[in-house]
Amino acid sequence: MSIDVTTRSADAAAPARPLAASGLAVGHLRALGWPVAEQDGRLLVAADPWRASCAFSWSGPVRLPLASEADVQAACGIWHVHGRRYGGPTPLGVDCAGAAAGVLGALGTLAALWAAGRDGRAVHVRTSVAQAALLLVGQYLAAASTDDDWREPVVPGGPPFTSADGVRFEIETLQAEPWQRFWAGLRVGRREIADGWRPFQQRFATASCPLPPALPRAAARRGYTELRALARDCGVELTAVAARPEADRSEADRPEADRSEADGPGAGGPGLPWRLGPTGPGAAGGTGTVGGADELPLRGVTVVEVTRRVQGPLAGHLLRLLGARVVRIEPPGGDPMRGAPPVAGDCSARFTALNRGKRVLEADLRSTAGRAVVREQVARSQVFLHSLAPGKDREYGLDPERLSALRPGLVHVSASGWGAERGPCPPVGTDYPVQAYSGLAALLTPPGLPATPSLLTVTDVLGGLVCAEGAVAGLLAGQRSGQGQRVESSLLSAARLLCAPGLRSGARPVTPGVPISTDLADLAADPRFAAALHHDRCALVRSPWEFTR
Repeated sequence: MSIDVTTRSADAAAPARPLAASGLAVGHLRALGWPVAEQDGRLLVAADPWRASCAFSWSGPVRLPLASEADVQAACGIWHVHGRRYGGPTPLGVDCAGAAAGVLGALGTLAALWAAGRDGRAVHVRTSVAQAALLLVGQYLAAASTDDDWREPVVPGGPPFTSADGVRFEIETLQAEPWQRFWAGLRVGRREIADGWRPFQQRFATASCPLPPALPRAAARRGYTELRALARDCGVELTAVAARPEADRSEADRPEADRSEADGPGAGGPGLPWRLGPTGPGAAGGTGTVGGADELPLRGVTVVEVTRRVQGPLAGHLLRLLGARVVRIEPPGGDPMRGAPPVAGDCSARFTALNRGKRVLEADLRSTAGRAVVREQVARSQVFLHSLAPGKDREYGLDPERLSALRPGLVHVSASGWGAERGPCPPVGTDYPVQAYSGLAALLTPPGLPATPSLLTVTDVLGGLVCAEGAVAGLLAGQRSGQGQRVESSLLSAARLLCAPGLRSGARPVTPGVPISTDLADLAADPRFAAALHHDRCALVRSPWEFTR
């Protein structure tokens, strides 16, 4: 069955109105071939023996009268984090919380279908736009609510830079040496280069990037073509900021210097922000079932995770919240991000927000022994999730073909920056260059200002959500077909999802009585958010789903 869906809020107190969340979830489920109907504000999926339903609300467990995207963004801290570079709370121009809730709804429904397919009993899912919004600011919320005395100065400003010929661009490097070489090549002093590195490096964690004025002044003295040539010699990546999203612009809108880069097909399949395809025969099914309200749908599934930073760890975290056992592989000595301030107990609060509850093994993938550790774990698992640089999985013998031979039916999941978009050797793909390249930055910028990426890591978080969604879709496809699956997701696919015309926000007032958050520590202590947060030396976002029979 398949009928048109009229989406509306499941909050009894909220006026009936369309939800971006419901519409996006319907689109994803239908793109996967599932028949979706709507009844009493709940999405229904039924294709024997798979049966599940999903309901959305604005507030969920948050005790506030939220009734719109603007309400949610304002109350849940999105305006505050996004507005750090502007000096005060600032709305985003897209329904990012609604989009995240839509992915959460589709993800939860797919997990429910996986469980229902194993035991023949329907599973019902609830989630909310507010819980999705809290996930978007989860690492910032954890950092703001520790007892650690460390505080990063939050000062307006930051990239992008502007060249002498008027091209706005993002710069990216993950290492200090290329940063030093690039700015030294522009005759910036050693002190200013050093003073700029720390806020630049920390901007992913703080949503703030105050840079010495000497840096933008030096960039403004050179043309963009000259700057790109210097960056290439120094091992630094430059990405021009598109003035509008790809769907809204012509080829002429893209700077000439960027047009020569290899452009392949998009990173998502039809209607989906990830690619899914079979890798070989054999099913690696789990052993658990959802036996009641206290059991989670992915119980019995084991995930081996080899990831860094935000996107991949968040995907693994969501799979764990759905009930999977996650085995995280870290380098000898542990992930260096464990020590990133501020700390909660003996570990970084931000790291804890993304990785708590995972089993950790240390292994050096550059060694034969380290790779053997990973392969041993994969042989007993259903999902392998990685965010290795392009080609590294094949170099380490962890590519889909070899792992599928080791573990028939395996779901092999890749989380990348660019997907296949920019060729086999793409530039560094992190949040801000992806916002710039895709045109998402233009939609997130306040009216009247030039296109500027948000320092809120919006594509990192949404990228983690769509990666986890692809992983569960792969499990379900394998359950139905008996074949292993390969899933490819990217930050670029997440950015393009947010660029959809249906997710673009106009100017919307906040409902009277809804607070505008200006301090995440206060939000973490607010009793109205208590049911959505867990406190363990810092505030951590609880599971965004409720599963019932």
